[in-house]
Amino acid sequence: MQFLIVGLGNIGEEYSHTRHNIGFMIVDALATQLSVSFKSDKNAYSTQATYKGRKLLMLKPTTYMNLSGKAVHYHLIQNKIPIENLLVITDDIALPFGTLRLKPKGSDGGHNGLKNIQDLLQTTQYPRLRIGIGSEFSKGKQVDYVLGKFSMEEQKYLPQIIEASMQAVLSFVFHGINFTMNHFNKSFITTK
Repeated sequence: MQFLIVGLGNIGEEYSHTRHNIGFMIVDALATQLSVSFKSDKNAYSTQATYKGRKLLMLKPTTYMNLSGKAVHYHLIQNKIPIENLLVITDDIALPFGTLRLKPKGSDGGHNGLKNIQDLLQTTQYPRLRIGIGSEFSKGKQVDYVLGKFSMEEQKYLPQIIEASMQAVLSFVFHGINFTMNHFNKSFITTK
């Protein structure tokens, strides 16, 4: 059984560790945990791994966020992966910082990466894992906020959020979407 795990983000040093690149950060961490590394591929950096007998094809699209669908569409078709085995990992300003929300389908919610994927796949019926980045910005500053780096305070919690997100991905692959939604759709900010 094969899965396509796609972390959304923008390539380039200026975008690394920005809120919009949380998807990249999660698949990078997952690749490290599974001892694989990304290589250049069609419209994406890709890598393959195995987890408990399941094959994972992980992608980081290289087309910039607004054209993420090109990589998703190509690799889904090329590898004959059923759409229910696709998981797109993305940031979401509508969710409080540190909240995970896995859903089997849904609208693009104004997210340009999801919008492009939806346009090219011609459906909203694909699983996505949304990572809350909060909405601590003033009117007209949304772009600066999502393309900005995490605050010092937020950075303290990033390892917890990335770890929980990786576990959610592996749970999705092994246990399925319903079990994973029940266990991971919550906030992962724990203050000690």
